[in-house]
Amino acid sequence: MPEPRMIVIAGKAAQMVLAAPPEGLRFVITATDRSDFALHDCFDQPLRRSGRVLLRIGYCLDLLSDDPGSVRQKVNRKLGLPAELPAGPVRDALTDLSSLRALMAHCAGQSETLLVAVLDDMEKTCLRMQIVTLVAGTGTATLVLTQPMRGYRKVHDRVIETLLGFEGATKGIMGLWPLLLPEVEPYQSKPEVPITPEEPASLVATDLIRSALSVARQNEAGIIDDIDTEFLHDYRVCLRRIRSVLSLFRDVFAPETTAELKDAFSALMEPTGRVRDLDVYLLGKPVFFDRVPVSLHPGLELLFARMQTERDLAQRKLVKHLRGANYAARIAALETRLNAADGLPPGSQGDQQALDYACVLIWARYHKVCKLARRIDDATPDEDVHRLRIHCKKLRYLMEFFGPLFLAKKFRKILKPLKVLQDNLGLFNDCSVQQEELGEYLEQRNGTPVDVELAAAVGALLATLSRLQAAERARIVTSFQAFDSSRIRSIFEDLFHQPAEGRQ
Repeated sequence: MPEPRMIVIAGKAAQMVLAAPPEGLRFVITATDRSDFALHDCFDQPLRRSGRVLLRIGYCLDLLSDDPGSVRQKVNRKLGLPAELPAGPVRDALTDLSSLRALMAHCAGQSETLLVAVLDDMEKTCLRMQIVTLVAGTGTATLVLTQPMRGYRKVHDRVIETLLGFEGATKGIMGLWPLLLPEVEPYQSKPEVPITPEEPASLVATDLIRSALSVARQNEAGIIDDIDTEFLHDYRVCLRRIRSVLSLFRDVFAPETTAELKDAFSALMEPTGRVRDLDVYLLGKPVFFDRVPVSLHPGLELLFARMQTERDLAQRKLVKHLRGANYAARIAALETRLNAADGLPPGSQGDQQALDYACVLIWARYHKVCKLARRIDDATPDEDVHRLRIHCKKLRYLMEFFGPLFLAKKFRKILKPLKVLQDNLGLFNDCSVQQEELGEYLEQRNGTPVDVELAAAVGALLATLSRLQAAERARIVTSFQAFDSSRIRSIFEDLFHQPAEGRQ
């Protein structure tokens, strides 16, 4: 028996389809349903990238794919994180999605579904179809889903041939996206900024800042609506990348310009800090509970309840900030400045060619990382480990900024061990920061019975974090040994410390 097929046709095409059956066949409507619909995906559209469409029509949620295995289940009209969906085949099929990204409606509108029987000249049903018309504010499409019947392959083939003959018809479910959302491209948290080897460093820096600010702004609505925690995370990453450009690209802008931009972007970052700190704790709640005995869980419940209350208050303040006229004016002023025809005033290094400038910066930062990392042992102060983490982050940023100038294959070979080292340093830092903040939290308690219960749980957690931090320190040493191998050193030298003609 042939596989079911999906055909997408531009516009409202149901009546056109019904009026044009192949010779010897009749299309007969057996049922009609009208309902609201929404096209769902995460903000970064992983379903679209993987060739899947998540379509909610009324209370039915369909995960559609051109490969066999499309599934359906009942849901509420409002979706959230994939793991929060009711148990069912769609939720089971979405386990590959990030646990941090919520499903959101990218477009919504009204639908009409026609169930159609295809009859031959003997009035036998030889094929069934669903014709679904989707009308959204952004676009209109008609989706035809065939349900073949055994013994009628030729009928199925003839109907498919007829459907594909209509103007604007495409084979496969992915044709829905450009028809319903013609202006929407998948979100990229780190879009590649094109760079040429001879491009002046000041123009490279300006392009990087402009790109990161654009990505940050794409996350504003998601932060305000509190859709998921990744919107704020990506927003802050963009601002950090901008601040890194300003600090790492020394003397590419006039000193007063650099100082003004640093102050401006620091001011944008400051109101976001507390919400993100609390998000990290709340996201790690299951891990925290696994780290202390069950007898101490009631105390942790008190701790996280208070954190959630504080987070809700901090979120409201952040939303007020992002919706404020002052924020809008500051963003507009920055965008105007970055898009000015004459560009930002260059500094003494502004005319340096991008490739030469990149090699100088990356080679110097790489040596600084290696010098610091080789000193790490069991007795190294936490501050030195944190300093290494910061320099590794700066090296990673520089390599990502200038990545388009170098061979991707070689770049991946040195980025992989650097990422592992960064992960270990990040976990070490998390343990350190959490110990410090939880210790300060304990000092603020006033000794009530509730606070005693909470303090016991936090005390156990602090002891666990201390052990984890010690273990992570040992992993940092191991990770650096992999990063500091002769093979990695050789690639760094080939890419960043050779004459220009040998770098690529």
